[in-house]
Amino acid sequence: MSLAKISKKYFGLEDKVIVVTGGSGLMGRKHAEAIMEFGGIPVLLDINDEEGFKIQESLNEIFLQNCEYISCNITEHREIQDTKNYLLSKYSRIDGLINNAAINPKYDSIKGNNESRLENINVESWNEEISVGLTGAMLCSKTFGYEMSKYKGGVIINVSSDLGLIAPNQNIYKDRNTHDENQPVKPVSYSVIKHGLIGLTKYLSTYWNDKGVRCNAICPGGIYTGQDKTFVNDLTDLIPMGRMANENEYKATIIYLLSDASKYMTGSNLVIDGGRTAW
Repeated sequence: MSLAKISKKYFGLEDKVIVVTGGSGLMGRKHAEAIMEFGGIPVLLDINDEEGFKIQESLNEIFLQNCEYISCNITEHREIQDTKNYLLSKYSRIDGLINNAAINPKYDSIKGNNESRLENINVESWNEEISVGLTGAMLCSKTFGYEMSKYKGGVIINVSSDLGLIAPNQNIYKDRNTHDENQPVKPVSYSVIKHGLIGLTKYLSTYWNDKGVRCNAICPGGIYTGQDKTFVNDLTDLIPMGRMANENEYKATIIYLLSDASKYMTGSNLVIDGGRTAW
C-alpha cells in the first residue's frame, strides 16, 4: 500500500464533525486548521463571537470547506444541549470533541497583580476558571460524548498542559522590582484544572469503552507569541530543547488522536513540552 493510501486510510477525517471548544482562541483556530486539512468539519464553540466568525470566514476561504462557528457558553448546559440538537439536525452525528476552552492567566496579565497569589486568590475568579476549564469540559463530554456512544464511536481530546503534570515554577513570573508578598504567580486554579483534565480523561476512557468512544489528553508546553523577553529566557532555560513551541507544532498530534491511527489508544496522555517535564 502506498504512503498516500496509508495516510488517507489511517489519518483521514473525511466529513467527520469535530466540536472544538475555545474555538475563538489561537489554538482553537489551529485545531480547526488541522481538522480541515484532513477533510473534517470543525465546529468552533466560544462566546467571543466577533473573533469566532472571523475565523469561520477565513478558514472557509482558505480550505473551501465547511468550518462553522457557534456562539455557545460551555458553562451553561442548556446552551450545550441546544448546540447538540442543532448539530444533529444538520449533520445527523457528532464524531469528536476537543475540550480546548480555558481561562489562562498570561504573564502580562498577572505581572504587577498580587491577586494571583494563593493567599489573595479571589473565590469568584477561582469558580469562573473552574467552570470554564473543568466543569465546561465535563458538560461537553457528557453531552457530545453520550451522542457518540449511541453511534458506537467517537473521540474526545482533553487539552491539559505541562502544568497538569508539574507545579509551575514561580521563579519565571518573578518581578525583580517587586517585594516577595506582591510577586505575581501562576494561579492555583490553572494547575488544578489541568491536573483535573487528566483525571477526567481516565474516567471517560473507561466509561464508554464498550461503546467505541475513546478519550485521550495532551499536555502541551507554552507557545511563543511574542512574550516578554525575560520571561521567555527564564522559561526556555527549563526546557531541554531550549525553546517554546510554535503555533503549528500540535497539529499532527491532534490529527493522530482524532483519527484511526490511534484507534487502540485510550486513557493516555501525550506530553509535547520540549522535554520540560523530563527534568
